[in-house]
Amino acid sequence: MRRQLVVQLPVLADCHRQRIEAAAARQGFTVSFFEKEEAAAGAMAEAEILLSASPRLADRAPLLRWQCTPSAGVDQFASAQPFLSGRAALTNSSGAYGVTIAEHVIMVILEMLRRQPEYNSFISRQEWRQDLPIRSILGSRVTLLGTGDIGRQAALRLRGFLPQSLIGVNRSGKSPAGCFDRVVPAAQLDALLPETDILIISLPGTEEARHMLDARRLSLLPEGALIVNVGRGSVIDQQALEKELRAGRLLAALDVFEQEPIPAEDPLWRCPNLLITSHVAGNMTLPYTVERIVSLFLEDFENYCAGRPLARQVDLRIGY
Repeated sequence: MRRQLVVQLPVLADCHRQRIEAAAARQGFTVSFFEKEEAAAGAMAEAEILLSASPRLADRAPLLRWQCTPSAGVDQFASAQPFLSGRAALTNSSGAYGVTIAEHVIMVILEMLRRQPEYNSFISRQEWRQDLPIRSILGSRVTLLGTGDIGRQAALRLRGFLPQSLIGVNRSGKSPAGCFDRVVPAAQLDALLPETDILIISLPGTEEARHMLDARRLSLLPEGALIVNVGRGSVIDQQALEKELRAGRLLAALDVFEQEPIPAEDPLWRCPNLLITSHVAGNMTLPYTVERIVSLFLEDFENYCAGRPLARQVDLRIGY
């Protein structure tokens, strides 16, 4: 009986399916493609490998040995038994989203520093204004909380704007790939925040990172500092940040929130000094991102079939 690979990923183009089919055939696998989770459920009884963002499908797959999620975050898998028990391995697609999220970071920084949301408001009222004072990335002190693929890609693009400094923050304090002027351990974050004009957050939603930016740390940022969060909403104490924004002391561009979607009655919708985007920085609407997801999956597919360690295996105990 041929081994079964199930792919439940609605964004695939024909060229991606062909690449996956060719790789599966070389290794003696039969591959089934589904767009909807409900349709894939019937194929899970014999699935050995699953490419899907759904933890529910994994729980219905008694023969599952490996699931690759097309997302970078793995919060949704925290209670999935096949991975907690060690019966199956879980990998993510970290490395697929750096380009699209880094471009989003550049976009919202420029929008906020150049006050485009306010100018958009003027235009909507047919007002011709040209007088708002603006700021530049040039000479700014930029801190990147998170030095993974997203942090590195953002740093590479920001360097062309000639900031005064690009400082990375991670657990170890070790510098990856030389993208930063220096990298400091998270234990030194308090000392770094008062010297930060732009803070970019790309941390996963781990318990360790929960409310890392609490009211005390937010108060350490200088007046006018801009916070950009493209990691997880749980990293920031959202209520404490909202107070700072309403007081006019800080600015923020948030793509992620503690509750998504933001409830319709939440006053955050009308908060000043805030640019809201609806968790779109790192979705799969950029063709390059989908291409990378497929390529990374196929790299680990070859590792799996050869009995080698999976390159992007997740440890659910630490959350990435």
